[in-house]
Amino acid sequence: GKANALQQPLKPSEELGAVVGSEPLPRGEVVSKVWDYIKANNLQNPEDRREILADDKLRKVFGKDKVTMFEMNKHLAQHLS
Repeated sequence: GKANALQQPLKPSEELGAVVGSEPLPRGEVVSKVWDYIKANNLQNPEDRREILADDKLRKVFGKDKVTMFEMNKHLAQHLS
């Protein structure tokens, strides 16, 4: 059977690759690795856990200093091909 969209390995951009690695990964795996990175680097806003405060690497992916967890996937999608 054909892999569904979430299982289809996608190539991260150079910017996203700095966070998740440069190997093609399924979208779900990318999101999971980005969350691991956010948690490991303590990038969630303590006042509002839905908000992600970008460090230098994530700023290149998101294009801004902070995004909500709902916006995040939209930004990630632009870095996957």
